[in-house]
Amino acid sequence: MPLSADETPPGQSLAVAAEVLYLVNLLLLPGLAFLGLAWLYLRQRHAAPPLARSHLRQTFFASLWAGGLLLAANVGILLLGGWRAPGTWVVVILYFTTCHSTLVLLGMVGLSKALAGKPYIYPFIGRAGHG
Repeated sequence: MPLSADETPPGQSLAVAAEVLYLVNLLLLPGLAFLGLAWLYLRQRHAAPPLARSHLRQTFFASLWAGGLLLAANVGILLLGGWRAPGTWVVVILYFTTCHSTLVLLGMVGLSKALAGKPYIYPFIGRAGHG
């Protein structure tokens, strides 16, 4: 049965919360927001409605990808000679202009989809399926 204009899909508020925590993790409170997202994911991943489950899964695993990419950037910096080496800024600028900004953009699209009550699978790093 279709929803009326006043009704929201089941799990929409949880989907929005997951997307907001993902963006807060990337932009404002890294680590702390991830802990909140991880707690939400671990607590709700089985009981949440399909829409929320999809967004929870996407944001949790995208956050893990973000952490892995940040770790890879730091390893790259260390391999180039450490934080005082001239190549450091090349890695930092490349990381922020490609990886970080792409992850933020995916999060903004995911948030807009959650606000619209629609599922979203992040390209490249997303996990298909709702199980």
